[in-house]
Amino acid sequence: MRNPPDALMLFAAGFGTRMGSLTKDRPKPLVPVAGRPLIDHALDLVTEAGISTVVANIHYRGGQIKAHLQDRPVLVSDETSEILETGGGLRNALPLLGAGPVFTLNTDAVWSGPNPVAALRAAWDPARMSALLMLVPPTQAAGHRGTGDFMCAADGTLQRGPGFIYTGAQLIDPSEISDINETSFSINLLWDRLLAQGRVYGIVYPGRWCDVGQPESIPLAEAMLDHTDVR
Repeated sequence: MRNPPDALMLFAAGFGTRMGSLTKDRPKPLVPVAGRPLIDHALDLVTEAGISTVVANIHYRGGQIKAHLQDRPVLVSDETSEILETGGGLRNALPLLGAGPVFTLNTDAVWSGPNPVAALRAAWDPARMSALLMLVPPTQAAGHRGTGDFMCAADGTLQRGPGFIYTGAQLIDPSEISDINETSFSINLLWDRLLAQGRVYGIVYPGRWCDVGQPESIPLAEAMLDHTDVR
């Protein structure tokens, strides 16, 4: 088992339907923001955090992502035959990721502030936690609609409810994922198991975060990146 965690999964298999015409000829991770594909912004975080094992899953127009990554030290978990969603995709990639807790990171967001991957690793306490989620208050989020996903107690434990937005970055022990019977399923099913055990925690990101899930979020992300780079 790794100590500290040193493997990360990039979620890159979605259809990107909210992007409209921008994803008719390319997958969402290759949509450019500030002159670079979204997935490259995510890879910057991974490189800066010094993660050794990186896996990206692919489905929609996955060949384009595979070609984009061919000269990078990124393994590919191919879901071309069947979309597996976040939970099924993570389980499918475990043979590549190896044993122990893993980071997962969405590829459709940009960050302005400290490196969220490094921050998760610094706060990880496996004695108390089976999942550690990076959260942001709505006032520090751009391009996101809704009232939040989780309520965070003073000790960092999470419950579902309005309050903080889940940013798509987490560190999670996937050992119980094998008990889920579905082939294609959301990571929410694993969270539900861990929430019931009181082992899901959150930390609040001190910088700004932009959800780049729709075309109108792109200028918001570019304006944010203009002011502060992720460190």
